[in-house]
Amino acid sequence: MQNHFDLFHLPQHFTIDASALDSAYHSVQNQVHPDKFANASDAEKRVAMQWATRANEAYKTLKSPFKRAAYLCELNGVDLQTESNTAMPVAFLMQQMEWREALDDARARKNRDELDALDTAIRSARKAELTEIAKLLDADDFTQAAGLVRQLMFLEKFADEVSNALDALQD
Repeated sequence: MQNHFDLFHLPQHFTIDASALDSAYHSVQNQVHPDKFANASDAEKRVAMQWATRANEAYKTLKSPFKRAAYLCELNGVDLQTESNTAMPVAFLMQQMEWREALDDARARKNRDELDALDTAIRSARKAELTEIAKLLDADDFTQAAGLVRQLMFLEKFADEVSNALDALQD
C-alpha cells in the first residue's frame, strides 16, 4: 500500500513544499471525486469514495507539522510510545508546570494580556521544537526526533487549552 507521500508523489521528508502538497491533493481529489462516478456501478462508487477518504486523511496528516512528524517516525519504524513513554527532560517538565500555573492564574483573573503572552510563548516554543524536529527527520534521525515529537504533542495540547481560554474571554 502506498504511503501518504507516495500518494501525492512527494519526497518522504519533513520539509515539504506546501503548494506542491495542495496541488497534488487537488489532482487526486479531481480523479476520485464522487461526481465523476455518478453513473458508475456501486462498486466503482465505493472505491472512489475510499480513495477520496484516503486522500483527505493523507492530506490532513501531511499538512499538519505535528502529524507529519509523527507519521514519518512511524513510517520509519519508530513507535512514538505516546501511551507508555512519558519520560521528558526535567527542563521541559518545569516549563510545562510554569506555563500551567500561568494559565490557571490568567484564567482566574480573566487577563487577556497574560493569555496573549502565554500564547506567544507557546507559539515560539512550538516553532523552535518544529525546527529541531525538521533537522532530525530530514537527517533520518527518527529515534531522536520521536522524543521531540512527544514533547510537541504536549505543546499542541497546551496551545489548545490557551486558545480555549482566549475564546472563553470572547464570550
